[in-house]
Amino acid sequence: MQGQREKGMGTPTLRLRMRHVLGYSGAGLTRGFKVMPVCRAELTGVRTSPPRSRGALSLAGTMLLLVGIMSVAAGTSWAVQPLTLDEALTATLKNHPLVMEAKGNLQGAEARTGQALAAYYPQINFTADWANGRSFIIAQESIRSTELNSEALNLRQTIYDFGRSSGAVAAARGNREAADQTLTVTRQELTLRVRSAYYLVLAAEKQVVAVRENVSARENVYRQTREFFSQGIRAKVDLARAEATLYAAKTALIRAESNREIARVELANAMGVSSLGERTLAEPSLLPLILPERSSSLDAALHNRAELQQMAAVKAAASGTLRTARSSYLPVITGIATVGYAERSFPPTGNVWGVGLNLTVPLFSGFMSMELVREATATLSSIEARQENLKLQIIREVESAWLSGNEAAARMISTEKEVVASDESRALAEGRYQEGVGSIIEVTDAQAQALDASTARIQALFDYYTARARLDRAVGN
Repeated sequence: MQGQREKGMGTPTLRLRMRHVLGYSGAGLTRGFKVMPVCRAELTGVRTSPPRSRGALSLAGTMLLLVGIMSVAAGTSWAVQPLTLDEALTATLKNHPLVMEAKGNLQGAEARTGQALAAYYPQINFTADWANGRSFIIAQESIRSTELNSEALNLRQTIYDFGRSSGAVAAARGNREAADQTLTVTRQELTLRVRSAYYLVLAAEKQVVAVRENVSARENVYRQTREFFSQGIRAKVDLARAEATLYAAKTALIRAESNREIARVELANAMGVSSLGERTLAEPSLLPLILPERSSSLDAALHNRAELQQMAAVKAAASGTLRTARSSYLPVITGIATVGYAERSFPPTGNVWGVGLNLTVPLFSGFMSMELVREATATLSSIEARQENLKLQIIREVESAWLSGNEAAARMISTEKEVVASDESRALAEGRYQEGVGSIIEVTDAQAQALDASTARIQALFDYYTARARLDRAVGN
């Protein structure tokens, strides 16, 4: 009986075992697939014969279910979804402080346009006066006590001011359009900055991988050299050179990892956030190595660039300011209307009203009008010169980006072949060294050449992607 008890009725024991699985997390910003630890519960020591009570098994099943749910919930918080380029651009253009500043400037320009338009509408105000004192009354040739209560509604409307209001409105609308184009320019500049920083991080990560592979290769050579030296096959100088090249590779790895972190900081700053956290970057889609036509890129840039439209709006604003300055020589005609009550007692009951026209003719303002016209004319000439200089700058940017992209595309093809040849040379040199027929200089030079080839390929890829981003910016996309 005791043996049967030990075999079929042992004490139940709950054991927890940890293992790692590939799971998916869908929690906010940490969505994605990630290897996560999962706790598995196993109930042992339960007899294999049908149980007398199902309560114990139900409790054990519930515990297993709860433990599994808790494990999955804990694992989902550790999954981090890679950051894509489109996501980075969307977040930048939505929340960057420079975009917020440009939007605020645009709203201010819209408000100033409304202020300028106010000159076309009548000005209505209400006045109430009370006066009490002693005054000399000419008709009565005596001093009498006086008291006056009045309440009036006044209306004033500019009938014609010979271009003052229209010039001010034109200037305000031009400045508003310039502010709108400034917002577009800000978005395009941030797009270029984020794309360049994103590509730089990817290039830095690829460089870390290449340098780490070089460190691994040189560690193998160092171990092989140390074995040869212990057997008396190689000299001490070979071991010293292998050790020196190994630590040089480790130093390069430290520098590459540091450059990667600096590139991540630059990307976070370009996006307008404090840090990228633990998020990695997703590889963007490959860009074709065929650039748009050079002449069509120039034509598109001179037609699409927001800076040219911004300068045109600034010129329109300057023209409106010049019109306002010239109108200061001319008169202003204003209509006036008043209706209200006036009497000695309060509240007044006597009805009073009046209408009239006012003509204001400027005769001499201390040469103010002449200087205003001179200033506005000089400003307009300056803007026209800036327009021509901006066109030359745009042409230079398009030409430079197109030539850089064309050169980088050619380097991508040549460096790809260089990498294949240098990898083969390294493999042959490492094989010869392992067989004891190659020299330490041969294998270390081959490894250095392979790393240089990988670095050149990475640089060519980064230069091409950056040149495409610059070309898009220069064209005005």
